[in-house]
Amino acid sequence: MNPAGRSFLTKRLATITRIQPFRTCQSVSARYLTTPSTPAPKKDHKSTSKPKEKPIIFSGIQPTGNPHLGNYLGAVSNWVQLQEQAHIDQETLLFSIVDLHAITMPQDPSKLREDRRNMAITLLACGIDPKKVVLFEQSKVSGHAELAWILNCLTPVGWLARMTQWKSKLGVTKGAQSLEDVSATQGLQLGLFAYPVLMAADILLYRATKIPVGEDQIQHLELARDIATTFNKTVRKPYFPLPRPIITETKRVMSLRDPTNKMSKSDPSDQTRINLIDSPSLISTKIKRAVTDPIRGISYSRADRPALANLIEIYAGMKKVSIDEVVKMHEGDSNAAFKEALTGVIVEALGPIQEEMRRLEGESGYVEGVLADGAKKAGEIARPNLEMAHKLMGLR
Repeated sequence: MNPAGRSFLTKRLATITRIQPFRTCQSVSARYLTTPSTPAPKKDHKSTSKPKEKPIIFSGIQPTGNPHLGNYLGAVSNWVQLQEQAHIDQETLLFSIVDLHAITMPQDPSKLREDRRNMAITLLACGIDPKKVVLFEQSKVSGHAELAWILNCLTPVGWLARMTQWKSKLGVTKGAQSLEDVSATQGLQLGLFAYPVLMAADILLYRATKIPVGEDQIQHLELARDIATTFNKTVRKPYFPLPRPIITETKRVMSLRDPTNKMSKSDPSDQTRINLIDSPSLISTKIKRAVTDPIRGISYSRADRPALANLIEIYAGMKKVSIDEVVKMHEGDSNAAFKEALTGVIVEALGPIQEEMRRLEGESGYVEGVLADGAKKAGEIARPNLEMAHKLMGLR
């Protein structure tokens, strides 16, 4: 592939997977949905070919910091919905606590150990069912790192230089397209720079075909497809399937203090986010201090009232109602009255989750057992795939 003639977000996501209760985003489907250049082969009822493999779905979440409403509404609640549909469709669903990704930025070892355990507890408390999904820690399956090295050897530096992840982490200007455009790269470590290759390895290790992503993560999945294509061309065999996105209705929850920035664990002010472990009184304090605007009444407009729109979206997500319903219920309220109602909604929704988290904190043996069992199952899926990758590259 000629990188100069290649656009990141064009052409090749030939099929956008639609799985209820998720939807295909209109803007994404317009960009990526293409008509196949060749007709589908006719069915041969006399064929003795092997039955088609069941789809494998993979997704991961980093274990750094306390999970907050942004994590819950943006990822975890979608995972819970997806596991129910995947269970009905008898698809294999792997959810990974991606601790290898976490160390692309400096971490305190003891804190990382605690965060990994807390993330597992949070996922289980939010409804992830180990009987329906494979839940495991990324570092416990060595194939992730092994395959990442193979893929690193095939991935052009230019592709990685255009990725957004390392730039956003280091505060590099969006206009930078290559390492030469960056005035100072001293703080850029190889692990952070090659982060997307490890992400591709996470997917390809299981030959996963469906990846739940938000629209802002399409770039990374496109790169994973490029890397898979490069591997297949290198070994002259279509071994890795090209993963397709399941576009989720991701809630982009913004900071309570600055609606132009996402709610984040890394923000130095705890007042910017609602952590899933926050007490009712702390939730009330944070919501009261959340920025709004001087306009009277409750109305929704991301453009004109971004701070209030963020609170309305949080209300809708936690209450599981539409934005229009929220506005209709509270259109005559003052900002203060609406904040009080929002506090009640959040406290009510988080109550059962917090109760289950407290229970699981006393069941360390159970949590460790779930993760160990998940790592074993994930390893069993990964092992033959990695072995074949080794053989195709001449390493076996």
